[in-house]
Amino acid sequence: MSKVNAVEQTLLLLTQSGAAEELSEIKRGIEKESLRLDARGVLAMTDHPLSLGSALTHSCITTDYSEALLEFITPPSSDIDQSLQLLTEIHQYLYQSIGDEKLWVCSMPCILRGEENIRIAKYGASNIGRMKTIYRLGLGHRYGRLMQTIAGIHYNYSVPTAFWERWLQLDQPESLKDEITSRYFGLIRNFKRYGWLLLYLFGASPAVCKTFLEGQQHSLEQLDPQSFYAPFATSLRMSDLGYQTDAQSNIRINFNSLDEYTAALQRATTTSHPAYEKIGVKKDGQYLQLNTNLLQIDNEYYSPIRPKQTIMPSEKPTSALVARGVEYIELRCIDLNPFIPTGINASQIHFLDAFLTWCLLQDSPPLDSDESRQCAQNVTSTALSGRDPELKLLRREGEIGLRQWGEELIKSIEPVASLLDEVNHGGSYQQAIDDIGQRLRDDSLLPSARILDEMEENGESFFHFAMRKAVEHEKNFKSDKLNEEKWRWFEGLASASLSHQQQIEESDSLSFDQFLAQYFAG
Repeated sequence: MSKVNAVEQTLLLLTQSGAAEELSEIKRGIEKESLRLDARGVLAMTDHPLSLGSALTHSCITTDYSEALLEFITPPSSDIDQSLQLLTEIHQYLYQSIGDEKLWVCSMPCILRGEENIRIAKYGASNIGRMKTIYRLGLGHRYGRLMQTIAGIHYNYSVPTAFWERWLQLDQPESLKDEITSRYFGLIRNFKRYGWLLLYLFGASPAVCKTFLEGQQHSLEQLDPQSFYAPFATSLRMSDLGYQTDAQSNIRINFNSLDEYTAALQRATTTSHPAYEKIGVKKDGQYLQLNTNLLQIDNEYYSPIRPKQTIMPSEKPTSALVARGVEYIELRCIDLNPFIPTGINASQIHFLDAFLTWCLLQDSPPLDSDESRQCAQNVTSTALSGRDPELKLLRREGEIGLRQWGEELIKSIEPVASLLDEVNHGGSYQQAIDDIGQRLRDDSLLPSARILDEMEENGESFFHFAMRKAVEHEKNFKSDKLNEEKWRWFEGLASASLSHQQQIEESDSLSFDQFLAQYFAG
């Protein structure tokens, strides 16, 4: 049976079981990162604005690796418009709160003035706050602080419990939790196989500012005195310029089962690494990193996709997965789209939902070492050369042109999009598929191509292109102000988060060393 027919057969079973209707309740959450800039377009050196509340405890606004790297979070929702509306309102609140600072609109950073001017994020005096800051200090010592200025969008995806109950009743599994986890790992393996398609379609980082490359070896070409690029690149963020490390390349993470995945992470978080031993844990009584292991904590392992479970206070992510299974999938390969004020739009979300649902429903045999290497090579090739019309990708049957394979995948995903339109009583998923088909036929429509085209048309460097877009988006958000009720709501969130941080700090009963020992023993 062909892949297309296999998918359609699965969709028929879903409809007959009543599970298909539950797909109208797919939940997604958006985590969007953006750098704060000063008025000149240089990385901001200021503290996280007090008006935004506590980066440790705020439910919608926090920071990621560096103090200037904001992260905006929307809670899980089955309403796409609602999620995007909240993301818009967060931007509006921010721009009414940060004076003349701006948000950088691209994944690759703005003008940098050396690593010493990239401030590590701070989370207060509590044990958990200190741990988060020291973890980031460790990242700086291990990989350099430049990587802590790269931004992106994390997309969280899950299907409702009722879907699993209706679909899996056909197989009558002994453990619903274990079967759900197994199916989500199947999704992850299929993403490994086909996720290069998202880099091609949505990659938006074909060029970088020269200040990001100072002191680094690279193979990029000089585009102008201030910019470097790769002529056919889609996502330099997802290339070896991004968050990649030699040490992590030696960590063999297996996505064939939860047991294998968590065992590999546990080995990496308990195995000391000679290069990190040279750094040391403390210097003059001050922490440099949490420990000398290959990974300080689970989340240090960089992967374009992760299985996730909501963690309890002081619980490790792997412990949460073992205890309660996979709750949702976190997709981490999406670049900020500088042509969209919020960095992502509804059409892109509709395609991501269709693609991830297709990955979930598609057969997903285990990945062996050879196929894993092919998958990794396809990602690298697409990131650096995805728009090269001659580019060939690798699969078991042999080499295939990227566009030909992309068209095959879109044809297979289309019935899933049709089903999602049917259960949602609309046509947005098919429209998203149609838009993607146009991008496969005409790569000038891709964000990566549009960026380079605008730079050439306007005679702009990467910095001046992105700064122009940053000013446009700033005007957009400032001209459409929040109403008073929504403004007070955000002010309340900020105030409550500051109070919550203070409560955490006051309730600590252990020394920091005791806290760390207890955390790693758990």
